[in-house]
Amino acid sequence: MNFSFYIARRYLFSKKSHHAINIISMVSVCGVVIATIALVAVLSVFNGFNDLVSTLFSSLDPELKITPQTGKVFDPASAEIRKLKELPQIACVSEVLQDNAVIQYNGRQVIGVIKGVDDNYRQQASIDSILVDGNFILHEDVVDYATLGIGLAYTLGINAIYSSPLELYAPKRDEQYINLSNPATSANIEYVYIAAIFRMNQQLYDDGYMIVPISLARSLFSYEDEVSALEIKLKDGSKTDQVKKRISSLLGDNYKVQDRYEQQEASFKMMQVEKWMTYLILAFVLMLALFNVVGSLSMLMIEKQEDVRVLRNLGADDPLIRRIFLFEGWMISGFGALIGIAIGLILCWLQTTFGLIKMGMPDGSFIIDTYPVRVVFSDIVAVLATVLTIGFLSAWYPVYRLGERWLKG
Repeated sequence: MNFSFYIARRYLFSKKSHHAINIISMVSVCGVVIATIALVAVLSVFNGFNDLVSTLFSSLDPELKITPQTGKVFDPASAEIRKLKELPQIACVSEVLQDNAVIQYNGRQVIGVIKGVDDNYRQQASIDSILVDGNFILHEDVVDYATLGIGLAYTLGINAIYSSPLELYAPKRDEQYINLSNPATSANIEYVYIAAIFRMNQQLYDDGYMIVPISLARSLFSYEDEVSALEIKLKDGSKTDQVKKRISSLLGDNYKVQDRYEQQEASFKMMQVEKWMTYLILAFVLMLALFNVVGSLSMLMIEKQEDVRVLRNLGADDPLIRRIFLFEGWMISGFGALIGIAIGLILCWLQTTFGLIKMGMPDGSFIIDTYPVRVVFSDIVAVLATVLTIGFLSAWYPVYRLGERWLKG
């Protein structure tokens, strides 16, 4: 065993002549333990919320989405798109035309997102799993149907049993000026009946989205065969990253190929920013807790001056003596980190298994009843590295700066 580490370990666990040194050392370890527990728990909760958001978006967000690099629409009958549809990893391709329009019902108006989809959409999206009223139907004979978010339905004051149609208004693309005396003449008007209402517990979709047949959307927005996106479902066992790279190389630079995380990049990026900002704040709290190490080591070096003289008489040099106290300070943070990580992991397991900490009211107002938790190995490594780094710096200062006076022979 390394000699300086052996002496430092004896100093850490031995009883000091001054009881205050024992108390300060214990306070230092406890501070590191608490800060480490907080780091492990908070980062794991952020990971849990990230997974929760992923499951909520996945109901309507496709596994892969193709959009044009420039412009709003593109031709789905091009040679590249035909080759894309022949890839063996693709289970279903749904054509989508999406834009904003005015939705009116019984004198109430709201601007919403009209998402026109083809008959493959039911296979591509898990639409039935989020319906709260009605059945998903796009068209029947000569009648077109719409499925809209629950917030949008509430704003319009409608539900799936209403027999009167909704009115959809969108500006004509070839009109350069609006007739102010009769604005309706400058807009395309379509009518659609209500088939179903969905709820995703995401304001973006629930309050503003309406799904209609793509033929109606093309008529409303004055397009012929164009689409604004292709939404792709992969066969079971296909790896999204590999298929994405294959499609990107096939289509070239004229198209964007996005997976689910990239489609909701702003949301996930914001969550990551919040996660690591919280991490920095807790790391600062940890740094404050480790200031106790400075006091503990300073008092220990004063107390052990007689031991230092004995070691010098036995042939110990300055670097060896400094390493003893440096190991002493580092072990305080190291033991605190290991204990804190162990307790943090146990708390995360208890939360995952038993749901100890509830969120919201017990009446089901929230999507989940308990805080979600997922432990990521890289986060644990980051926490351990942070504690050891700050602990080393906290030990280095009293040993190499304050020790100039107390450790000299």
